[in-house]
Amino acid sequence: MEQTVKNFKYVDYLWDEVKAASLGDNQVELFLYRSNILGSDLRITNYGGGNTSCKTIETDPLTNEQVEVMWVKGSGGDIGTLTRSGIAGLYTKRLRDLKNVYQGLHDEDRMVGLFNHCIYDLDSKAPSIDTPLHGLLPFAHIDHLHPDALIAVAAAKDSEQVTKEIWGDTMGWVPWQKPGFDLGLQLEKCLEDNPGIRGIVLGSHGLFTWGDTSYECYMNSLEVIEMASEYITKKIKEKGNVFGGQKVESLPKQERLEKAAQIMPLLRGLCSSENRMIGHFSDTDVVMEYINSHDLERLAPMGTSCPDHFLRTKIQPLVLDLDKNEDLSNSKAVLEKLKPAFEAYRQEYANYYNTCKKDNSPAMRDANPVIIIYPGVGMFSFSKDKQTTRVASEFYINAINVMRGAEAISAYTSLPRQEAFDIEYWLLEEAKLQRMPKEKPLSRKVALVTGAGGGIGKAIADKLAAEGANVVLTDINEDSLKEANATYKRDVATYAICDVTSTESIESAYKKAVIEFGGVDIIVHSAGLAISKPLEETTDKDWNILQSILVKGQFDLAKQFAAIVRKQGLGGDYIAIASKNGLVAGPNNVAYGTAKAAQQHMVRLLAAELAKDKVRVNTVNPDGVIVGSKIWEGAWAEGRAKANGITVEELPAFYAKRNLLHEIITPDDIANGVFSFVGLLDKSTGNIINVDGGMANAFVR
Repeated sequence: MEQTVKNFKYVDYLWDEVKAASLGDNQVELFLYRSNILGSDLRITNYGGGNTSCKTIETDPLTNEQVEVMWVKGSGGDIGTLTRSGIAGLYTKRLRDLKNVYQGLHDEDRMVGLFNHCIYDLDSKAPSIDTPLHGLLPFAHIDHLHPDALIAVAAAKDSEQVTKEIWGDTMGWVPWQKPGFDLGLQLEKCLEDNPGIRGIVLGSHGLFTWGDTSYECYMNSLEVIEMASEYITKKIKEKGNVFGGQKVESLPKQERLEKAAQIMPLLRGLCSSENRMIGHFSDTDVVMEYINSHDLERLAPMGTSCPDHFLRTKIQPLVLDLDKNEDLSNSKAVLEKLKPAFEAYRQEYANYYNTCKKDNSPAMRDANPVIIIYPGVGMFSFSKDKQTTRVASEFYINAINVMRGAEAISAYTSLPRQEAFDIEYWLLEEAKLQRMPKEKPLSRKVALVTGAGGGIGKAIADKLAAEGANVVLTDINEDSLKEANATYKRDVATYAICDVTSTESIESAYKKAVIEFGGVDIIVHSAGLAISKPLEETTDKDWNILQSILVKGQFDLAKQFAAIVRKQGLGGDYIAIASKNGLVAGPNNVAYGTAKAAQQHMVRLLAAELAKDKVRVNTVNPDGVIVGSKIWEGAWAEGRAKANGITVEELPAFYAKRNLLHEIITPDDIANGVFSFVGLLDKSTGNIINVDGGMANAFVR
């Protein structure tokens, strides 16, 4: 078997014997190690999908007796990132004793509450609905996975027969049933009826496999998956045309990205009719083969099969009736073409809800599509945050793989609508949603920050990200951008090289933001340059570069932002980082002070013009930000020190003493000023906040 796995085609051979040996005989750590490497391949199980377990002998703290404890992935966890804090530890005997009180399918929800009476480890994560599926099987290590190849077998119309054809008598099969205690009983019975089997295929759902050790369980899972994969590969070769062959030819890659950048803000606005959404775009070969096929029209409305798939993607996607060569430059005309499709989708979803709902069903959720397909261009997904929408895209790609495999085997089957509804609107699923942490103030928003490679710009980006926003870092220095971007977790930030003196460079940065997150909601123009010279020493070059970066850059950013905002129809915020020097006249500052004053007045003009689009435009005026500010690293500090008759080293204390509060101002203080506008003052526009410790001569009124 070891040689077979080392030649594995479907999943890389990831088990590290040295790493495993370092864990010794710690079965829980070995189970976590197995879980992580299985969860690292999306073809095996998507983020949050599937669950794994092990059973160990522990000392009961109440009796000092040796008892069997089952350790299993807790509710809402992810096997790819699973740690000790994400698992539940339960007395196996108590869990099995629940068979004595189980009253049938109507009793499933009550049983979940009883799992808590089986807890051994008081630090346990809440046990998931799949807990009895592991507990009622006798094996030391168990994997419940959702591999594409296995779900293809499970979703084929003759799934039971195909299972027998691939694995003979070595695999069991149980028909579709909603997860719960009774499904655990069905697995237990399947094993009793088929002693010696190595696993069980769950119809329209997934796979259960096991082993006496973590390693044996891992090897067994991989080999079972590989056998299904080889079978499907053979069937695809025999069939030839996958999905009925190509109906639409893909646009070239660059044209697809251009189309996506043009249409995503429109789609985002339409998907955000109830709640603002974050977007994701995919045009991989797998996606394009499916969305360009003859069978798309037949398969897409059928919906997905595996519960984990449609819980993330909704029951079916929206397929756009747009030609791939559609002229998208006239956004108003395109919007009018798109609106009827969205209205029809929402109505169809409402009909699905009203037809299937029960007296105790939760209220209907957002009726907008999660997955949107544009043949010839690509696939879009929209959800509450970047991780959720990216994962939804990954789940639908898994569903595509499942459809391909099932169609090659015989024919793809999806769950009946009522079965799907009973999963989607299950009270236990609703309870899980209600337990989700409260969203942060800037959740669902996208912020683009100029000059974010360091200093004030990076501090602003950090603050906005900490408050829930996705951030797009822009700067002219790619090395600084890479270093800054590396400080964020996945799905939080991206970066784009942007020279704000170039209209084309700004356009490119916006495209990056739109492709990555679906649109833009907040612009913070923090890029800057400070030049302090007497009038006679100020050159045309000094004047022009300050006007170009601070003033023209602000104009170009605002003009292009307004176009995106109008496509989205969601309003937004534009913040200019200006300066106290735009309000106060002082020596050796004519070029810089004039540019900053121009920024401040442009904000007032933009506020007046963009109010109809619900765009709030405001100014944050820093002063004396010496510590951590990039501006003060060069000649500007020397110039200000000279103008005030002190040394550069004395500047922080000097600037602190001259403000009313005698406070040193930091980049974080400026970031808090920005957040006050975009996170708190949602009815303020055309205003200025001075973050300067109190400078009487800079008081606005």
